[in-house]
Amino acid sequence: MLLHVHNVSKSFGGLQALNDVSFELPEGQILGLIGPNGAGKTTLFNVINCVYPPTTGRVTFRGADVTGKKPYDVSRMGMARTHQIVRPLSELTVRENVMVGACYGSHGHRLREAAQIADEVLAFIGLGERADQLAGSLNVAQKKRLELARALAARPQLLLLDEVLAGLNPSEVGAMVETIQHIRETGVTIIMIEHLMHALMKLADYVLVLEFGELIASGTPEEVTSNPAVIEAYLGDPKLAEGLMDSA
Repeated sequence: MLLHVHNVSKSFGGLQALNDVSFELPEGQILGLIGPNGAGKTTLFNVINCVYPPTTGRVTFRGADVTGKKPYDVSRMGMARTHQIVRPLSELTVRENVMVGACYGSHGHRLREAAQIADEVLAFIGLGERADQLAGSLNVAQKKRLELARALAARPQLLLLDEVLAGLNPSEVGAMVETIQHIRETGVTIIMIEHLMHALMKLADYVLVLEFGELIASGTPEEVTSNPAVIEAYLGDPKLAEGLMDSA
């Protein structure tokens, strides 16, 4: 298994953000992570990515226990992520932003190599023509792609995507879904937090559902959308669940 989350709990004072969450992720899959606002999805990302140490439990990545390590440690091991709120280095160019990912990623490239990788990734992501623009001049959809490009430049084996489709219009969503599919085809394993359910169900091989920090369901998109506990906690309407699978 590429990733194994073992009985992870995380509390912040009296708030129990995660409670005994466990799952395994094999290489090559896209894993969807869903749940209501405040369910603990981003906290789980932050534990996996070593932003927060778990209160109890442990995380194993590529066969190594990474519990208590730093984000730059797991970045060097081949894990990268995007953030829900994109914050590019606005005074640097688009190319220079992506070079940061190459310099601090799994191979620690020097500047010349990082520039070459940045141009390759920007062409792949669809921002090649904007390489010399200041990052702060991009629109929301372009900044989302820049955030994704910076993560890909780190050459990850595991990519964590935190609401990468949020704020995009339907055509931009469709283009981003295609991009994520292409990333998966290159061999990168992906975990996605996403509220845009029809897109997630189209992309994910397997889905986890969190509610109040607990894992309440897991399975294929079909299994999850037909689970009564998921319908009650998150989808709300059985007809909505049917519609999601029809559109996937």
